[in-house]
Amino acid sequence: MGPKGKLERKLGEVLNLKAERSTGPKAPLNRRPNRPGQHGNKRSRRQMSDYGKQLRETLKFKLTYGLNDRNLRRLFAMAKKSKGDVAAKLLEFFERRLQNVVYRSGIAPSRLSARNYIVQGHIKVNNRKVVSPGYMVKVGDVLSIRKESQNKAAFKELKDVLTRVEAPSWLVVDPANLTVKVIALPTQEEQKFEINLLVESFSK
Repeated sequence: MGPKGKLERKLGEVLNLKAERSTGPKAPLNRRPNRPGQHGNKRSRRQMSDYGKQLRETLKFKLTYGLNDRNLRRLFAMAKKSKGDVAAKLLEFFERRLQNVVYRSGIAPSRLSARNYIVQGHIKVNNRKVVSPGYMVKVGDVLSIRKESQNKAAFKELKDVLTRVEAPSWLVVDPANLTVKVIALPTQEEQKFEINLLVESFSK
């Protein structure tokens, strides 16, 4: 991925790659709002081409959701084969990835942390340990913290953290039991990126 703060400065947007530090007073974009490099503080007069916009948006999605080119192409192929709007389906697949759900629910402060929790075996789905960040959750699935992991430093304050989290409408968080239930499929309502530019890029 490279230096996360530099990547956010390059794109000029907060992608929450550094959890709390992405939005706090020490956030790279707050301290140095210009783009990285010796010419970063110069305003470019050149207008970005349509192709450039597509590449930029693709990079945002890859960084935000922790995807590589292989993941992205596989999900796009799945979305294209599905019924309905390709853009909406692609976004649904992004959001349904276990790595994203662990982050969205408040269990992890960032998607990178969520990935680590999953790979290290701390997360269970329907009482079964799942170690794949790309696992697709379904309606009715229940996420929980492995009992042996609950006393670890990363999860000791989690009950208090979850009481303050504003989870998306398709997730129900139970702080007392440290569980998260998927009650619906995600929609585009909370997406701030241009998913259609990504679809255009892959449709060529």
